[in-house]
Amino acid sequence: MTFDWTHGPLAQGLRDYSAANFFAAHEAWETVWLTTPQPEKTFLQGLIQVTVAFHHLQRSNPLGATRLLTAALRKLEPHSPTFCGIDTALLCDDIRDRLHTLDTDPAHQPTPPPNQPHRLTRNPRAPEIVS
Repeated sequence: MTFDWTHGPLAQGLRDYSAANFFAAHEAWETVWLTTPQPEKTFLQGLIQVTVAFHHLQRSNPLGATRLLTAALRKLEPHSPTFCGIDTALLCDDIRDRLHTLDTDPAHQPTPPPNQPHRLTRNPRAPEIVS
C-alpha cells in the first residue's frame, strides 16, 4: 500500500502535526488506520502513538508520553529507514532522544516547538514526506 500524504486525512494529519495540534492529527490519521492493511497498519499506529504522546506532554503527563513513545518505537523500528514516505530512521532517533530526555528530567518537559515536533524527514523544506 502507498500512502498519499498530499491530500485527505493523511495530509490533514500532517498539517495538524506540524501545527502542534497533536490530538487532531491523531484523529485524522486514525480514520485511515481503521481500514489500512498490515504492515502499514502497525506503522501508522506507531505514528498515531507519537502524536498522542505529544498530546500528553501538552497536558503535563510525562509518564503517559513515555509509555506511548516507547510503544511507538517498538512499532516503528522494524520498518525500513524510509517507509510509507516517512523517514523512519530519523523519527526513531528523535523518539530515542525524547525518551532519554524524559528519563533524565521528567519534571521539565516542554512540548516540541510547533515547527519541529519529531521530524518526519531530514529535509526542512519538505517536512511532510520523504521523496
